Formats: sequence, C-alpha cells, structure tokens
Amino acid sequence: MVLVAVFGVALLTAVLLSGLAARTVLSTSLLFLVGGAIVSDGFLGLIHITPDSEIVSVTADLALFAVLFTDGMHVSFPKLRANWKNPARALGLGMPLAFIGTALVTHYLVGLDWTTSFLVGAVLAPTDPVFASAIVSRKEVPSKLRQLLNVESGINDGLALPVVLIFLAAAGPTSGNAQTDPAKIALELFLGLAFGILLPLLVNALVRFRLLGAEPKLQPLLPLAIGVILYGLCHLTHANPYLAAFSAGAVLTAVSPEAKSAFEPLGEALAELAKFAALLVFGALLTPQLFADLSFGGYVAVVLAIALIRPASLLLSLIGTRFERREKLVAAWFGPKGFASVVYGLLVLQAGIPQGQEAFTLIAVCIAVSIIAHSSTDVPIARLFHVDELAGIPGGRCEVRREPVEPTAVRAASAAHREKDSRADA
Repeated sequence: MVLVAVFGVALLTAVLLSGLAARTVLSTSLLFLVGGAIVSDGFLGLIHITPDSEIVSVTADLALFAVLFTDGMHVSFPKLRANWKNPARALGLGMPLAFIGTALVTHYLVGLDWTTSFLVGAVLAPTDPVFASAIVSRKEVPSKLRQLLNVESGINDGLALPVVLIFLAAAGPTSGNAQTDPAKIALELFLGLAFGILLPLLVNALVRFRLLGAEPKLQPLLPLAIGVILYGLCHLTHANPYLAAFSAGAVLTAVSPEAKSAFEPLGEALAELAKFAALLVFGALLTPQLFADLSFGGYVAVVLAIALIRPASLLLSLIGTRFERREKLVAAWFGPKGFASVVYGLLVLQAGIPQGQEAFTLIAVCIAVSIIAHSSTDVPIARLFHVDELAGIPGGRCEVRREPVEPTAVRAASAAHREKDSRADA
C-alpha cells in the first residue's frame, strides 16, 4: 500500500505541475523517476523493490503492452504510403547505425562481450518523443519534423523487439534452455503477430452484424476489450504479447478508424498511467550504488550514445532530404532513450544472462541521463521555431501578430479613392 500511496502522490503532483512542465524545463516523467528513487532503499527506504520483485516484471509487462498497443494505433498506412521516405530513412539507416555505434562503444569502453554489447545497442536503439513532448505536440513546429519523430518513435519500438529477444537468447546462460531457444522465440513472435492481426479482424467482422453494435458511451471499451483478450491469450499460449499489441493497434486503426477515434482519449490516459507506474518502479531501482557501479568508461559510453551516436546516425540518414539545417539538428538531438528501453532493460536484468547486471547498469544510467537531457531541452529548443503557446495549456504566452503597415503613398491613394467614391454615392 505504501507504493500505491506514493504513486498517488506522484500522480497528483504531476497533474498539478503539468501546465508548468509544458512551458518550462520541468518534466512529469522525471518526477516519477526521481520520486521512485527517493522513496526506495537508496534514500528514504519507504519501499523495498529489487530486480527480481514480482511487481517489477508485472508493471513492465503491462506498461509495455499498453504503450505498444497505443503506438500501433498511431500507424496510419495511408499517411505512411504518402510520406514514407523520411521515416524510412530514419528507421532503415539511422536506427541500425545507432544500434551498431552503441554496441561498439559498449564493447570497447565498458568491456562487455560482443553479444551483450549488441543487446545493449538494441535496447537503446528505440526513441520516444514522450520525453520531448514540446516538440511533437506543438502544431507550429514544422509538420514534417513532427511526423518524422512521431512515426520513427511509434514504429522503432516494435522493430527493436525481435532484435532484443534474439540477442537476449544468444546471451543466455545455457544453450538449449527452453526460454532462450531461438526456435521457440520465433514461434512466439509468429503467434504474437498472428493473434495481433486476426483478433481485430474478427471483432471488426462481429461488429458489422446487424444485431450487434456498441452503444456510443461504450464504444471506447471495444478496443480495450480487444487488448485485454489479446493480453490474456498471449500469456496463455506463450505468444509474444508485445508484437501482438503493436500489430493489433495498427490493424484496428486500418479496419476501424471510428473505433480508434473513440478509444484514443481513454487509451492515451491508460498508457500514460502505465508509463508513470513503470517509471516509478524503474526509479526505485536507481540507487546511488547503481550509479557508483558504472565505470568511467561506462559514463563516457553514455555521453557518446546520447550526444554523438544518435545525432550522427540520424544526420547521415537525412542527407539529401528537404529538411532545413535547423530541423535536421533538432531531429538528430531528440532521440530520447525511450520508454520501451526502460522495459527492455528490465527484461535484460531479469533474464539471468552472465553480464546482465553490468548491461542493466549501463542501460539504466543512459536512460536516466537521456530523460534529464531531453525533457529539459524540448521547450527551449521548441522556442527556436517562434512557438510561444502550447495547444491546450492555459497561461502560455501568445505570439502577437501584427498587420503589415502600408506605405504612406499607398495610404494616401487609398484615402483619396474612398473620398471619391463617397462623393459619387452622394
């Protein structure tokens, strides 16, 4: 109950400060991360959470499922067909370059073996604009820049998942282990994809029956019911729930846009709650001892991953595009180590691989530094685009728009013309 009370206090604080956070360097995500760290054994000792605690695995599992389900709903196939080139560059070239670059610095600076180093690279490859919300939520920011960051972050979680699982299996403590058997992992991924595609199609077909249909106030619960059934089905059959969640969200949006629109407010709220809960639990694992355990080379690797590898990778992928120089730099900087990285890092910690603790320490510190760096710079950088008001947030400064001033000669001619017309009317 202490953890529930702490979460309630943190949630209330985040809501009360959300307006201020939207206009300043304050971050609601950072509040939960810091809140979890303060009440943990490292500081106040109000809650006792260890990596093998059941609440860690349950919270991470539910949170990632909810996030990937809503992320999948942001995938618009018509928009992707119309504007696929820039996101495809970021995902097809920028993401693999960041993955390889992070693996290289992890191996040479931290000393992890190659398999674990590539696992760390895969975990830290996804990005998430939730830690840079001032960029992606402001309509005045160029739409192609917002679309690039949104599409990239919405899809790269799902793309990174199979790679994470493959390297997690390769780094397993014993060969032939049922939980790290590549054949079994492939089957789980296939079943997850199949369930994620077939279940929304089946429900959509049922809705079309004449005697069936949801009352307007219950329509938001239809996608929620799909998600709940899918989550239970995947765990009963050992199908991969994360790939199922992402594919189900994308398919549901494609076959039933009205269901997606009805569910979107509820889904976003539930996903936010899940994110905050996981960040609170994750923060409880960020003890002073964890930061002390990371070597100097590890801190150098963290700085390089955030400040060099991601920016350089995306800048290379955007060569030849129509982005302005400023837009390229903003897109390159805002590659926060996303929420999926938090959950994938917990999977690494609980997998029991030989260098799992060292890998998690590096991942955790990198995520924490990324959250601080990116969520505290989104508002100042957004103002470079002359944006002074965040949509939906009261109290923002509004940009004053002035009408163009006519030259003196033009004003005089206009006045004479109006005087002539008035005499003619008389």
